[in-house]
Amino acid sequence: MRKSNYDKQPSTHIEGKIVCGWDNIIKVLSEAWADEPVWAIDLYPGCYEEDFLEAFAKTGRKIINTRDLMRPEAEIRQLTERFMTDDVLFGYLSNVRLEEYWTPHPPLGGVTNPAIIVGTGAAFVADKYIRHQTSDIRHIAYADMARWEIQQRFRRHEVKALGIDNHEDSPSVQYKRGYFNDWNIIDRYKDELMQQGRIQFWLDTNRRDEPKLITDAQMRQGLERTAHKPFRVVPFFDPAPWGGQWMKEVCDLPREEANFGWCFDCVPEENSLYLEAEGTLFELPSQDVVLAHSRELLGQQVWARFGKSFPIRFDFLDTIGGGNLSLQVHPTNEFAQKEFGLPYTQDESYYLLDAGEDAVVYLGLKEGINPTEMIEDLRAAQAGLPSPRRGAGGEAVLFDAEKYVNKLPAKKHDHYLIPAGTIHCSGANSMVLEISSTPSIFTFKLWDWARLGLDGKPRPINVERGRQVIQWERTT
Repeated sequence: MRKSNYDKQPSTHIEGKIVCGWDNIIKVLSEAWADEPVWAIDLYPGCYEEDFLEAFAKTGRKIINTRDLMRPEAEIRQLTERFMTDDVLFGYLSNVRLEEYWTPHPPLGGVTNPAIIVGTGAAFVADKYIRHQTSDIRHIAYADMARWEIQQRFRRHEVKALGIDNHEDSPSVQYKRGYFNDWNIIDRYKDELMQQGRIQFWLDTNRRDEPKLITDAQMRQGLERTAHKPFRVVPFFDPAPWGGQWMKEVCDLPREEANFGWCFDCVPEENSLYLEAEGTLFELPSQDVVLAHSRELLGQQVWARFGKSFPIRFDFLDTIGGGNLSLQVHPTNEFAQKEFGLPYTQDESYYLLDAGEDAVVYLGLKEGINPTEMIEDLRAAQAGLPSPRRGAGGEAVLFDAEKYVNKLPAKKHDHYLIPAGTIHCSGANSMVLEISSTPSIFTFKLWDWARLGLDGKPRPINVERGRQVIQWERTT
């Protein structure tokens, strides 16, 4: 059997050593900051806060948890409610500022030095409420967190959101709050700290039992080297209701899993980077290299349009031995801006890396269809009702996709362009390289082939939103 050459652990080399283990981390920080009265251990949302509180309590310093100083949870929910909306999937990009999570005079009580501020916003809290000095605190260690690992913790109901305890919510609701509110707020805050050069150390606690520490100089060296060479981010894989078997062999994935549908191969806001020193890997969000070196990565013209947003994503969709993707459509630019606050939307393309003999792509509408009838049939299918019309063979069907949508034969190396507003999906027995713009969650599913999601429940369908963005002139 041919050995897979797909690298699942690409890395950038850095000089020096990576400090491993809480005892060694505390020792390094205690030596570096021995004479400093206040330390800030700033955490990205999704870190295990209790691990940090327990580890730093061993220093003998007073520990102040930033979460204890925030506004009451009810006030924070009210503050962010307009961005969360009542939709199960979609919100609106938040413009809340981190400082709004605290009152002007939080209940600190008597604070004695030496102290360690631990939690999200630790540097802000130290600046505004502890030090009472004109200069900002410089003794900051930042614990970053890969977004894929955060999602795993959501699924296990292990972590809280920014300022609220929502760990019992469904993973999709937790993700929605992260995507539209928490990560948006904290990425702006983290970027400010990075640009000001205030962070002295970085922590990696993506693997709970293997905490790691590097200096800011090592971090900057790694990001600089990454930005000035061809590089790959760390891929991750996930099953899907339509998932296939191709990636198991080609990417050397666990054979015991039922399927793998997704591979996020390069989505900087979702993936991570590895920095490597003496064989040890340090994991950080790949978005950090975009924040630090966006102009070098994108070039002046693209940077002027997209700023610190990497505008292209690459992922794999494996349906070989699986099923059809959901029939779907992506919002137009105008709709995405108005409804979700997005600066741009998801145009995409399918490149067929491999295909079975019966592979197809559903793409665009057939000539002469009746849009009203199609929407009526989709609504009936969503309600689980038979179509008021009959399928091509006269049989009763929930939704006759082939009556309305082109079903095109697909073969290896075919490339299909799919601008926003175009109905589409990959059929079964295809291995697709999906190349698209970055806003990746804004898919309006119109029909999911009468199947259930991996959780045994129907996946959310968005016929009404889809109706508003379908470009009815996109026909053969």
